[in-house]
Amino acid sequence: MVKIEPSLNPSNKPPLIDFPCDFPIKVMGETQSAFTKTIVGLIQMILPQFNETKIETRLSSTGKYISLTCIVHVVSQQQLDEIYRLISGHPLVKFSL
Repeated sequence: MVKIEPSLNPSNKPPLIDFPCDFPIKVMGETQSAFTKTIVGLIQMILPQFNETKIETRLSSTGKYISLTCIVHVVSQQQLDEIYRLISGHPLVKFSL
C-alpha cells in the first residue's frame, strides 16, 4: 500500500486565486449583434448583478470576430467554473480564456 503524503495531494494545495476577487474572462466569437447580450445573459445566470459596463469590447482587424473581456466579481472557484461552463458551451462562442 502506498502512503500519500498530504503535501503531495493536489486537493490540499492552496487555491491559486484568492476569493472573492474581480476576475477577467475573455470570450471570443464571430461578430453578431446578439453576441454581447448573449454573453451578458449567460453570466447573469450566475451573477445577476453583472452588466455591460464591466465589458471591454474589441473587434478583429477585419471585423469578422469580436473579443469581450468581462470582469466578473466571483466569490468561489465553483462560481467561476460555472460561468466558464455556461460560456464555453454556447454555440456562438469560439473560445474563452
